[in-house]
Amino acid sequence: MPRAIWSGTISFGLLNVPVKLYSAVARRGISLREVRAADGARIKHRRVAEGTDEEVPYDEIVKAFEITADKFVPLSKDEIAALAPSKTRAIEVQDFVELDQIDPIYFDSPYYLGPAEGAEKAYALLAAAMERSGRVAIARFVFRNKEHLAALRPGDGVLTLTTMRFADEVVPTSELEDVLPQGEQKVAKKEVEMAERLIESLSAEFDPSAYRDEYREQLLALIESKAAGEDVMSAPEGEAPVPTAAPDLMAALEQSVAAAKEGKAKPKAGKRTAAKKKPAKAKAKAAPKKRSSARGKSKAAK
Repeated sequence: MPRAIWSGTISFGLLNVPVKLYSAVARRGISLREVRAADGARIKHRRVAEGTDEEVPYDEIVKAFEITADKFVPLSKDEIAALAPSKTRAIEVQDFVELDQIDPIYFDSPYYLGPAEGAEKAYALLAAAMERSGRVAIARFVFRNKEHLAALRPGDGVLTLTTMRFADEVVPTSELEDVLPQGEQKVAKKEVEMAERLIESLSAEFDPSAYRDEYREQLLALIESKAAGEDVMSAPEGEAPVPTAAPDLMAALEQSVAAAKEGKAKPKAGKRTAAKKKPAKAKAKAAPKKRSSARGKSKAAK
């Protein structure tokens, strides 16, 4: 059973709801160690002063901001601690907004909020009111010595909290040279209509369980095979997809629509095929069933 990693109070107006924070994500990455190829000896990383082989004790290390390649502004632990946000236990609601107004690019890490003991009724009231209003609460709270912006969303009677990026952390497309097409691009009406037909033919209800981490599964299979002493052959690299030339756009769209209708659409380029063995027995535990808490275009937020 998941343990609460933080406890506090949702605060807005005169209403205060004690809650507990739970992680909504179970990381499934595979941890690999560094060892010497010759004998498998583990590799240790040491903190040494640049230009010397002298190891520096941890208590002698301070943070510093680099101004130039050889000039730093040192900051002591006390100086940094003095600027840390005050450790409050309040999730302070600032505003209620429409979910569709939030671009998913602002969402970061998802968590579940559960009621603290004795706060079940107030929690249920808040979840029901937010569900009926169709709005999302934008709040601030301090978590792990850092102030976070967060979105509180209801779904299936449960509140989720997703930390958010601040506006100045998102790079505007105007600052990226290669994002926007160069020059005016004229697109024929028939091409747009055909592209819409392709999108429609590939449309489906979103099912998170339909998408699997194939690389992780294949890596587990490779590890199991090598641990069992089996010979493993490297698979050839997949060919990079060739961009469709402008004159062939219409033909490519028509063929894609026809293939999609017949259920014979080609697999996505870049799909790994290294491990064609049976899935590893050492599979990680299945992820818990996700709650359908998001609505609107931002349901992809975690």
